[in-house]
Amino acid sequence: MKLKVAFQMDPITNVDLTADTTFRLAEEAQKRGHKIFYYNPENLIYDNGRIIAKGNEIKINRKVEPAVELESDIILDLEKDIDVVWLRQDPPFDMLYITTTFLLERVRKNTLVINDPYWVRNSPEKLMILDFKDLMPPTIITRNLKAIIEFRSEHKDIILKPLYGNGGSGVFRLTPGDKNLNVFFETFTQNSREPIIAQKFLPDVTQGDKRIILIDGEPVGGINRIPPQDDIRSNMHVGGKPTKTTLTKRDIEICQNLRSTLKDKNLFFVGIDVIGDYLTEINVTSPTGIQELEHFNRENFTELVWVKLEEKWKIL
Repeated sequence: MKLKVAFQMDPITNVDLTADTTFRLAEEAQKRGHKIFYYNPENLIYDNGRIIAKGNEIKINRKVEPAVELESDIILDLEKDIDVVWLRQDPPFDMLYITTTFLLERVRKNTLVINDPYWVRNSPEKLMILDFKDLMPPTIITRNLKAIIEFRSEHKDIILKPLYGNGGSGVFRLTPGDKNLNVFFETFTQNSREPIIAQKFLPDVTQGDKRIILIDGEPVGGINRIPPQDDIRSNMHVGGKPTKTTLTKRDIEICQNLRSTLKDKNLFFVGIDVIGDYLTEINVTSPTGIQELEHFNRENFTELVWVKLEEKWKIL
C-alpha cells in the first residue's frame, strides 16, 4: 500500500530531530513507501469549493544536514490528491487552529484526517477530561475570582493555568498562605479573555507526570516526566526529564475508561497525562512522546501507528 500523506504542522525544518513526534511519523511513513508532503496551517485555503494547501513534497534523512529536503512548491488538493492528512500543528488552540478544523472537515469523506478535525475542535486537552469526572482531580474552570478563592479555601494547595495553554506555559502553584492570587488573576485577565483552570495540587507530581500514548484507543506504553528540582512543571518544553516507566493497574484502568470514547470520536493518536491516580489531560491536538517511548523501550512504536492507520484507511 502506497499512500499520499500530508502533514499540517509548524515549520518542519525547525523541529528537534531527536524528539519531535511529527518528524518521526513522517520518517516512518517514508520508510514504508508512502509519499509525504508538508504544509503550514497558514497555507490551508478554501478556494471555490476545494480545500487546497500550498506545500511541498519532502524527503527525510536524519543522517544528513539538512535532514528534511523540501521539493518545489506545489498546490495540494486535499480531497483529490491526498489519502491521509495528519493534523499536527502545535497549540495555541486559537482561531487559526479552529478554522483549519472547519476546513479539514470538508475533506473527510474522501481523505482520512488524523485526528478527526470535528472532535479535535470539540475536545481541547483540558476540557475533554470533564467527561471523566471520576478520573480527574478536583477542578474548577472560570474567570470569576470569588469562585477561585472559594476553591482555594476548600483545597488549600492548588494549581492555576490558562485553559488553552500548552507546554507548561503560565502554570502557577498557590500554596496555603500565598498572597499572589489577586496579582495572578489581574495580570492574566487583563491580557486575555481565556478562562482559568484551577486544580487541586497533586503531590505525586514530584514523582513524575506520566505521558501514556494510545493508538486507536489502545495504550502502547508511556514515559514518566520528572519536573526539575526547583519547578512543579514536568513538561519537557520547560526542563522536565523523560524517564522509562511501566503502566500500572490504575493507568490501564484509566485507559480502558477512555477507549470507547476515543474510538467513537476517531481520536486515533492520543497522549494522556496521569499524575498518581488521576487523569489530568487528554491531548488530541499534537500529542508528543513517541521518540522517547521508542528510546526507552527499544521498539518501533511508530511502525505500529502506521500499521493500524493503513488498516483504517482501507475501510474509509
